[in-house]
Amino acid sequence: MQLDELSAQLVELSAANLALRAENAELRARLKLNSTNSSKPPSSDGYGKPAPKSRRRRSGKKPGKQPGDPGKNLAQVADPDSIVSHVPDRCENCGDSLAGAPVTGVVRRQVFELPPVKVTVTEHRAERRKCACGCETTASFPCEATGPACYGPNLRALVCYLVVRQHIPIKRVAELLRDAYGIPVSTGTIVAMVKQGAAMLEDFLGSVRDQLGDALVAHADETGLRVEASLHWVQSVSTKFLTLYYVHKQRGTKAMDAMGVLATLTGVLVHDGYASYRTYTAVTHALCNAHHLRELDAIADVEGQGWATEMIALLSDTWQQVLDAKESGLFSLSPEELASIRAAYATIIAAGHVANPPPPPSGRRGRTRKTKAANLLSRLDVYADDVLRFATDFEVSFDNNEAERQVRMVKVQQKISGGFRTKAGATAWLAVRSYVATVMKNGVNPLAALQRLMVGDPWMPSAPDSS
Repeated sequence: MQLDELSAQLVELSAANLALRAENAELRARLKLNSTNSSKPPSSDGYGKPAPKSRRRRSGKKPGKQPGDPGKNLAQVADPDSIVSHVPDRCENCGDSLAGAPVTGVVRRQVFELPPVKVTVTEHRAERRKCACGCETTASFPCEATGPACYGPNLRALVCYLVVRQHIPIKRVAELLRDAYGIPVSTGTIVAMVKQGAAMLEDFLGSVRDQLGDALVAHADETGLRVEASLHWVQSVSTKFLTLYYVHKQRGTKAMDAMGVLATLTGVLVHDGYASYRTYTAVTHALCNAHHLRELDAIADVEGQGWATEMIALLSDTWQQVLDAKESGLFSLSPEELASIRAAYATIIAAGHVANPPPPPSGRRGRTRKTKAANLLSRLDVYADDVLRFATDFEVSFDNNEAERQVRMVKVQQKISGGFRTKAGATAWLAVRSYVATVMKNGVNPLAALQRLMVGDPWMPSAPDSS
């Protein structure tokens, strides 16, 4: 009986030892993680930032402006707004007066300057006239005259531009308006201006939502945002010409369904490894390989697994192969090239399984916890077609940078202003941000587009986007 007890204790201690060793290895691995081999932001690297590295091939060109490139210097204009002539008084050689001397040439210099800033106040007077029939009729006010004293559309557009596009905190926007224009605008009024702009975007947001649902390729991502002092999630779906944001208390399928895009999408959806995207079976999935490269870097650097290094090389080389094919005017890789890529991919996956054998049974209920390397290996194995979608469909990008660029602006806003006090404020900001991001993608001046919005004529996306 004592021998059985000792044997049981030995098994228990062995299991505990394995668990502690695994935990120790995981903690040591965390110390080696940085922004280049994980999803940690660059700001978390501190002063010991890792050396930058790029997998792109060198072009062979020198940095800076290339020969023959016109550049973007400040150039003189042919018709300046005003001309000021400067006449020399006396000869710099003999000192004689130059009054009446012939002009032999002119040296031109132009100064580009802002005009003095002054707010103009326009009073609108609606006359009331009495008809011979006795009825009195009052003239209509223009749309910008919304009250006895109100701010005009250009000023309201500028406020939205500063808050939403430039991410300037509301209090500092109020200071800017006071210092530059002499306008005492309260922070509450600034918040109300953003909400007013958002309220005028209902048709725009509906059009973007419909066009995203019809897109051949769409990119999706999500990020956390502090709203009402708690964690909310911002969903982002975008294409080359469209961007839409949506905020929800939850992160997964419930929020995605409420956004109203992914459930209608039938094209290709590019995303990361978040499992909720897999609930949408009508779409063709494509996985972000930028995520894979970072995870593979960590496995190669931290755990020293050679198959990860080989997979990095294969994905990077295939990416360059696709770029070269596109540059040559091709629309696909040859069947032989694709077969060779898949064969190499399968060989590397097999080597990964050898390096990451299934863990022994723990004796506990539930699934046995896997290492990060094993989880990544499983994803690359099961979803191999989605990983290589960029090689089989040239309309699909190698990564999900399109969506990540959109959610990055949400993180910038939170880092500057610390989140939103109300969900209504967050919803309004994201609505205007959807508008600003979309017009910029279409080459439209965002400030001009906001000015149109504030007079009730928002810019609208044209034909459904197919990119």
